[in-house]
Amino acid sequence: MQILVNGEPVATDARDLAELCASLGFTHAKVATAVNGSFVASAKRGLTPLVPQDEVEIVAPRQGG
Repeated sequence: MQILVNGEPVATDARDLAELCASLGFTHAKVATAVNGSFVASAKRGLTPLVPQDEVEIVAPRQGG
């Protein structure tokens, strides 16, 4: 299926947000996630299904100033 991740088109077989994060290398990373503009807590990622054309945001914190 085709979705957008951080504004970029991505083809994925992930069925839910947790699978998507894992496939992108964020399995153990501390990141914030949102699907279609709604925040998704890390505990809810496996319960958040993905469908074609979803818009996903994955944001990692940065240090520095």
